[in-house]
Amino acid sequence: MARAQGWQLEGVLNNDIVGGNRTPGDTLQKSNVVRVFSEGLPAAATEADLRRIRAAGGEDDSTSRQLARYIADVASAYDFGHFAPQLIFRRDRYLRGGDHSAFNDQGFAAVRFTEYREDFHHQHENPRTENGIEFGDLLKFVDFDYAANVARLNAATLASLASSPALPGKVRLLTKGLENDSKIQWEAAPGASAYEVLWRLTSDPGFPEGNVTRTKETSVDLAESKDNVIFGVRSVGAQGHRSLIVIPEPER
Repeated sequence: MARAQGWQLEGVLNNDIVGGNRTPGDTLQKSNVVRVFSEGLPAAATEADLRRIRAAGGEDDSTSRQLARYIADVASAYDFGHFAPQLIFRRDRYLRGGDHSAFNDQGFAAVRFTEYREDFHHQHENPRTENGIEFGDLLKFVDFDYAANVARLNAATLASLASSPALPGKVRLLTKGLENDSKIQWEAAPGASAYEVLWRLTSDPGFPEGNVTRTKETSVDLAESKDNVIFGVRSVGAQGHRSLIVIPEPER
């Protein structure tokens, strides 16, 4: 329906299995970690999209992956104590899927929050006791402090996104000629007072804080070679709120 009605969804946060786990005797659960899953190659990519992604080395830079990185940045910016997201660069748990997958299938950025370690006795099971094991998704097994931390991370992410300016439009990496520098241009974004151009090594999981150029213009010419790094552009509002990162498309 969102696709048919043309909804402008910049990101979907799916929380599924985020109650923590207070099962007696479970010593492997981590109450200070929530996993955030995000797809790499977009499920909705066409064959032409996949050829372009492979040619540019963008297998690790879907919009869902940028949303996950944004969540990690929010966690770093706010004080959540020892609680933090663990980014899992996979669409969902191994060979499994969730409610965010349907949004991925339609081309929307969507991620999944899930507790660090699932207890399969307490999901998709009718309440009962067998061989001394209690089955069922029962209230007494919920870690409410953990669930509250997950809720705080969601709230901070949503507030940050809602407070940020619009995404820079039509971000392009110019490739008309063979050259070692990198020319990037984009269209102005409503609400933006400046822009940040970031870069990371292709092997880096995220964009390091120091690798950034800030400008009020809508183009830059950087000495960093497009062969060696991945570029991204984001809008910055007057109060410092930042948009999601947009990866440039090549323009010949």
